[in-house]
Formats: sequence, C-alpha cells, structure tokens
Amino acid sequence: MPRCGLKWSAMATVVSLQGVIMVLLIGWKGWLTPPTAVPRIPQSLSTPQGKVHVLLLSSWRSGSSFMGQVFSQHPDVFYLMEPGWHVWTTMRQPGAVALQTLVRDLLRNVFHCDMSSLEAYTPSKRNVSHLFMWSQSRALCSPPACPLTPRNALSNDRECAKHCDQRGLQGAQEACHNYSHVALKEVRLFSLEPLYPLLRDPTINLRIIHLVRDPRAVAQSRDQAAVWLRRDDTLLLEMGDPRSPDNLFRIMKEICKSHLRIHETAMRQPPSFLRGRYRLVRYEDMVRDPVGVVEDLYKFSGLKMTPEMKNWIHQVTHGKSRKNPAFKVSSRDAATVSEAWRTKLAYSKVRRVQNVCSAAMSLLGYLPVANEREQKQLGLDLLVPHKPSHFSWSSSKNKSEHVNYGQM
Repeated sequence: MPRCGLKWSAMATVVSLQGVIMVLLIGWKGWLTPPTAVPRIPQSLSTPQGKVHVLLLSSWRSGSSFMGQVFSQHPDVFYLMEPGWHVWTTMRQPGAVALQTLVRDLLRNVFHCDMSSLEAYTPSKRNVSHLFMWSQSRALCSPPACPLTPRNALSNDRECAKHCDQRGLQGAQEACHNYSHVALKEVRLFSLEPLYPLLRDPTINLRIIHLVRDPRAVAQSRDQAAVWLRRDDTLLLEMGDPRSPDNLFRIMKEICKSHLRIHETAMRQPPSFLRGRYRLVRYEDMVRDPVGVVEDLYKFSGLKMTPEMKNWIHQVTHGKSRKNPAFKVSSRDAATVSEAWRTKLAYSKVRRVQNVCSAAMSLLGYLPVANEREQKQLGLDLLVPHKPSHFSWSSSKNKSEHVNYGQM
C-alpha cells in the first residue's frame, strides 16, 4: 500500500507540473511569435462607427478606479472593473507573469461580449454580483441589464447593489452588445507583449490608455490599503512574507519596471499594429486639469464629452474630502490627495522609493527630492510638464498590417 500511495503522489506531481508548463508555453508563444501578414481591418472596425475596445492599463493605487468611472459613467460605454481579478483569485499558480496569458484571453472574450468565459472563474450558481466590483459598472445598473438607472443618467453603486443583482450573466452579455464601446480596467498586466494578439485581432479595435502615478504617492497609498492588497502582493512577489516592511520597495520596484517596460515598448520603435493605439496619462495631470485631460482621452477613444459628464468630473475632483478609500470613487479634493505623500510618507521611505524607481521617474517626468525639507515644500513643483501625443482616427487605420491573427 505505501508503494501504491507513492506512485499516485508522483503521478499527481507530474500532472501538476505539466499544467504549469502548458500555461508557460502558451504565454511564451504569444510573446515570441513573429508578426506576419493578415487581411486589413474592415473599415467598420477601424473607425468610430464600429465597436471600440478600450483597455485602461494601470497598477494598484494609481487612480485607476477614478479613471474607470470616467468611462463607466459615459452613456456609450459598457465597463467592467478588473476581469483579471477572477483569474488571480482562482489560479494562484504558475505566478503573476505567466498568468498574464489567461488574463489576456479573458479580456479578449469580454471585449467580444462573451461572458461565458467568466464561468470558469465564478461559482456554478452565479449571480451578476459574483463579478468583481460589479456595481461600479453603470451599464450593469441600466437597461437591459437592470431598469434602475436610465442609460443617460449617472449611476449610484450602492443603489445598484441593492436592486440590480440577478441570476446568471446573460443580462450582462446582452447589455455589452448594446454599447458602442467596451472599456475594461486592468492592473494585472506588466508588459504590452501579451496584448499583441489583441492588437493583431482584426475584430478588436483596441485603444490602450496607460495610467501612471508618482511612485511615492503610490507607496503612500499602498501603506493605507495594505490589508486589501496583501493577497495580490503575495502573488506578485511569488515568495517571501507579504507583511515584511521591505516588500513595499520590492513591489514598487516591480511596478516601476512594468511602467517603464510598457511605455518604452509603445514609444520606442513600436510594432506597426501598436502605433496610434497607445496613450500615456499621468494621474497628476488629470487631477490638475480633469475635464481637459478626460476630454482628450474621450477623443482618443472615439467618445464625446457630454454636459452631464463634464459636471460630474468637476464635482468628483473638487470635493472637500481628503480621504482616499480603497477601490471607491467619491467626491474629494483630488489635487490635494495626489500630494498627500509629501506630508505623510516618511522621507526614509521616499528616498528608497526614489532609488528603486529612479529610471521610471525620470522617463515619466517625476522629479526627486534631495531631503525632507524639499519633500515638504509644497510650492516646489515636482512634475515635469508633459505634452500628450496627438491622435487622429484616420492615422490609426489599417495599423494591423504585417501581423498574423492566427498566431496566438
């Protein structure tokens, strides 16, 4: 009997290792496949008249929840928050980098309004409420998903949570098909290469908005939300105790390397299918001129600013609150919140963050402080002026030439 038990244990280990190797091979194949030619994107899919897919790409505690709501509240957008959360909470192995492939494949299916792909990551008897932060999506609070909120009105997530939960995901899928734009926010992608199959796909008209924030502000915000982030931090680090004080700087190093990698890929000799489909935005620029920056992002995405959205954006960024609740968007003084690290984060931590993130800070336009006096000198502007790249829909047409959608 002991010999038999040993064989079964060995077999189980081999099967487990085979599964890990298969996921890794799938991911490497997506990154290493050389581009070859495919048919041009149809005119209806390469202009605002076709469905547009927007990926809000960021990292934790970088203002991405606010960015998500900027798109979620727009009457032409179907929005979901972090589909990759379902992958990370279900598949703890083979690690954060390799799981990018599964996150990418889930994004592809949701962009196509195929909600059945979420069934593998939700209970068999699932409700809409099993989707991560589902009530943050105005589209799930409006017809045809729910009669609560008129399509041209702003939604209230608390009321939505009370009245709009329903059995199954069919309502979400039907709602997705009713919008000209599908926007997904994601923080679990660390380079652009895993997204190449989506950029090559002639049925996905993808726009990537890359949101970054001052790493020192991210570090201070992570300190406040440490309990909420512990599960993700464990997977991100893949080893060690996530409660170790040094892990903040290990995580910040990985986040900054990710932003550096993404921006350099997009701006320095990008592949032809990526040109004109990437936009960098700094959180600090957005809170200084929220309406102007959002209007520019809408134009990039083929959306129009509405009077209701303009008023909402102003109100939500000019409130009196200075709190920064985890994963929630509320009316607050956004500009003051963005500078909170300068009075709340110890200079010893500021110095270490600047050290591990020096390359990213230089590229993205964040100036270091030499001492605690400079840190607390709020009149000293630490943001290098940034001129956004220009975009026109005509310049993005047929950018998927010389690529092969069949290679995944």
